[in-house]
Amino acid sequence: MGQVIASATASLDGFIARRDHGVDELFGWYDGGDVVVENAGDLPPFRLTEASAAYWLAWRESLGALVVGRELFDLTDGWGGTHPLGVPFVLLTHRPVTGSAALGSPDLVVMHEGVAEAVAAAQELAGDKVVGVAAGTIATQVLRAGLLDAVNVDLVPVVLGEGRPYFTDGAPVALGDPTTVVPGRGVTHLSFPVRPGG
Repeated sequence: MGQVIASATASLDGFIARRDHGVDELFGWYDGGDVVVENAGDLPPFRLTEASAAYWLAWRESLGALVVGRELFDLTDGWGGTHPLGVPFVLLTHRPVTGSAALGSPDLVVMHEGVAEAVAAAQELAGDKVVGVAAGTIATQVLRAGLLDAVNVDLVPVVLGEGRPYFTDGAPVALGDPTTVVPGRGVTHLSFPVRPGG
């Protein structure tokens, strides 16, 4: 089985979006360079710097599946059934899913049991590749269940002051020294291993 890694763009004060889910201040780096990186589905291509493109493409290539929560799924309407990263995704939800354009997609697996079962389903899909975990509630649940191997942060030099945090319960998170540090334009890509007992 591959690693389980949370990944998100975040502000210097640890927020992945404003309270209203806005991300304009955080996502400028996706259009900060000259390297065109295509996305799956209907999302327009990114225009990244060479450093960010190399990092992003390596991350995308490493992925085998994702685990996402209901809030992100509803905000994006399940990406119409095709995630921009081009991998299958497991939706963990305790409510029925109706009326979404994503329903019926072969890339969507809906799980109601719990976070451990959702991660296991994603690992089955991913094989030896990485299972990516959405930041926020899902990443927090995966961390608290002892299932998270690493935390990736695309760190943007902005302070939001308030918003939606990367981890939601405020409990301490023990991370090791960064295994990846890639400076880009308007972003620094970082990866931290989760220490045992994180």
